[in-house]
Amino acid sequence: MAALLEVRDLSKRFGGFVALEGIDLDVNQGERLGLIGPNGSGKSTLVNCLCGTLRNETGNVHFDGLAMDGLSAHRRARLGLARSFQLPRPFPSLSIADNLRIPLLYVVGARPGGGLGEAALEARAGELLAMVGLADKARRLPGDLTQIEMRKLELARAMAGEPKLLIADEAMAGLSPTEVDDILALLAQLNEAGVTIILIEHIMRAVMNFSERLVVLVAGHKIADGKPEDVIRNAAVVEAYLGQ
Repeated sequence: MAALLEVRDLSKRFGGFVALEGIDLDVNQGERLGLIGPNGSGKSTLVNCLCGTLRNETGNVHFDGLAMDGLSAHRRARLGLARSFQLPRPFPSLSIADNLRIPLLYVVGARPGGGLGEAALEARAGELLAMVGLADKARRLPGDLTQIEMRKLELARAMAGEPKLLIADEAMAGLSPTEVDDILALLAQLNEAGVTIILIEHIMRAVMNFSERLVVLVAGHKIADGKPEDVIRNAAVVEAYLGQ
């Protein structure tokens, strides 16, 4: 069976700087994949190439059997590829519920047969807010939320697009251990519901607890790919990342 996400020989340069070089990556349906690497290793560049906000110079990306090369970010989102951002980016003047209505209208609603009536929109937004524990703040503005609530809203906004694959980019940065556990539980719940997840995170406890497989990037190259317990014992990984 073909992987949900297939990346072959993907490279990206910024002028003379090589950000990614010859990246190969498969992610299977339902998998929980951890993506780690030191700052500047190319993780964000890879995500941007996958999601369509950057164009790779070489290589190709296939998602759910379809070639993604040349497709815009919004078209990739409508095909089921979603991401959350390390720094949440809600619409500050819209209510928390309305922040979810945007992807429901313009991602789900743009799919063939995906149009939602007003009642269905309201119901689905309510379900998503209940899932992340924000149902009682539906009419509040994002500025009223705590840091962890902002992270939960960011995940809910990504999930509003009903993705097949969610790339969670440092969803736990700056959170307390208890708050990290809350986000891990939420991601596990999403995965159990059928969403494939790529977790990008510097908190190794979280990565090790969540991931079935671990991929390591260093200086734009993939240096390890395998079971987490094997990867963290890899000498190159210890030297380049864990040993810093």
